[in-house]
Amino acid sequence: MKRFSRLFAELDATTSTNAKVEALVRYFDQAPARDAAWAVYFLAGGKPRQVMNMGTLGALACEVAGIPDWLFGECYEQVGDLAETIALVLPLDGVTSDAGLADWIEQRLLPLRGKPPEEVAPLIKAWWGELDSQGRFLLTKLIGGAFRVGVSKLLVQRALAAHAGVDAKRIAQRMMGYTDGKVLPTPERYAALVARTEEAAGELRDAGQPYPFFLAHQLDWPPELFASRLGPVADWMVEWKYDGIRGQVVKRNGEVWVWSRGEELVTERFPEIVAMAQGLPDGTVVDGEILVWNEATGRPAPFALLQQRIGRKNLTKKVLVEAPVSFMAYDLLEQDGEDIRALSQRERRARLEALLCDTAIRLSPVETAPTWPDFARRRERSRELGVEGFMLKRLDAAYGTGRTKAEGLWWKWKIDPMSIDCVLVYAQPGSGRRSSVHTDYTFAVWNRPPAGKEEVDSVIEAMLRKEPPQPGGLQLVPFAKAYSGLTDEEFREVDALIRKTTIEKFGPVRSVKPALVFELGFEGIQRSTRHRSGIAVRFPRMLRIRHDKPVAEANTLQDLERLLGFHPSLQKPAPRPP
Repeated sequence: MKRFSRLFAELDATTSTNAKVEALVRYFDQAPARDAAWAVYFLAGGKPRQVMNMGTLGALACEVAGIPDWLFGECYEQVGDLAETIALVLPLDGVTSDAGLADWIEQRLLPLRGKPPEEVAPLIKAWWGELDSQGRFLLTKLIGGAFRVGVSKLLVQRALAAHAGVDAKRIAQRMMGYTDGKVLPTPERYAALVARTEEAAGELRDAGQPYPFFLAHQLDWPPELFASRLGPVADWMVEWKYDGIRGQVVKRNGEVWVWSRGEELVTERFPEIVAMAQGLPDGTVVDGEILVWNEATGRPAPFALLQQRIGRKNLTKKVLVEAPVSFMAYDLLEQDGEDIRALSQRERRARLEALLCDTAIRLSPVETAPTWPDFARRRERSRELGVEGFMLKRLDAAYGTGRTKAEGLWWKWKIDPMSIDCVLVYAQPGSGRRSSVHTDYTFAVWNRPPAGKEEVDSVIEAMLRKEPPQPGGLQLVPFAKAYSGLTDEEFREVDALIRKTTIEKFGPVRSVKPALVFELGFEGIQRSTRHRSGIAVRFPRMLRIRHDKPVAEANTLQDLERLLGFHPSLQKPAPRPP
């Protein structure tokens, strides 16, 4: 744990990419394979399973430190991170453990899963006494299931490549599926990552391992510039961009594996896709989109329906009937056991069409139009058809790794997000370098159009007096949370206003006087029984602060209801786009 603690401190102390990579390489050069295996897992985004919730850990720290809850709460407000607060208030006992990261995880933390808190608490108290402040911070993050570090998976791959003397693209391919929580990191799996030859790595890799996903760049140019910057439409393959879960279907050795873009093995969640893929020959890997498909309309269903499937562990007959999943294939990565990603998009598409002609897997249709302006007009029907816009893929492009332009080129030409003007009503500090600034905001809209400024002023005055809303009266209804979209300077500006206009504090959360209007953008909207507003939005982000707009002119629940009308009707079949 000492070595991993030092690495974490080095990574946290710099914003330099090169410095982070150098620190990672030093760690991998020195760490035993058992420890390095777990380090790669956590650094690349693997999530520890929670042993004890952070609130209980905070109470336990108060007990050990001999301080009251209110004092811990004040410390937490200043520090902004619960694990860091715990590490700072605990007394230093002067005993230091020499156990490595793998020992801490495998021999101590993993056996605690499922045990009652009264058995876990004394062990955690004793373990805190074996570590310095940095070690306690890391251990608390791991126990609470909230470990995060300021490096990307790409940096981890670069560091492993430099350590092993292997091309970074090879490392990226070998790392696919490494952070899936169903398989624990082992020295053997780590050895496969850093093996000098493919023969040595192949002996240790799983048969169901997918390929790194090729990612598209966002296209923001006006359509009139496409011809000069992209060239003629004849050089491109154009498909609809579906709003589902990106996935790969792997068929090898008579078995089928289904992977999400997040490198999670989701085979058991989608038995329909497994059944569809049984007809594929061995040595096949297909890239595509996991969707709930509405046969009656010929359209993909809203993402909210697919989301119901994602969160369910038990798939009942009712769920399978109400949210039937399909796979929309749009690329072929492996055929007859051969990696064909270096072939052109044109060739891979031709092979995919021939492969799927007698299977139940859907083939993503290719759209055609004579000019880019014609495609722009067709794109305007995206919401009507239940899609997010177009995908543009160069016909001579290979299938690359990650978001790169070196091996090929894909663009996502998405429609503009929906937007609404709403009021900031709650705020709390962010995490990491933003832990001292309020960056996580809750937004609300009016439950009905205000009768005028006087009514709005009356409602705000009642909020300042901490009076509950009047039944049937005008009130602000929270409907979304967002933490991205502003610059650091704008966040500091809003943070200063939040501190001046705080009404109440609820731990780290502050309710604030309604004074600031934001334009909030989001990709989708659906009804929700889990939210007080009855509505949930997808991927909300702050587009701008509306200093020009008074609170009385913010949008209403009725405006959100009208946005629901942009979703495709489920009552009639979709016409084929002209």
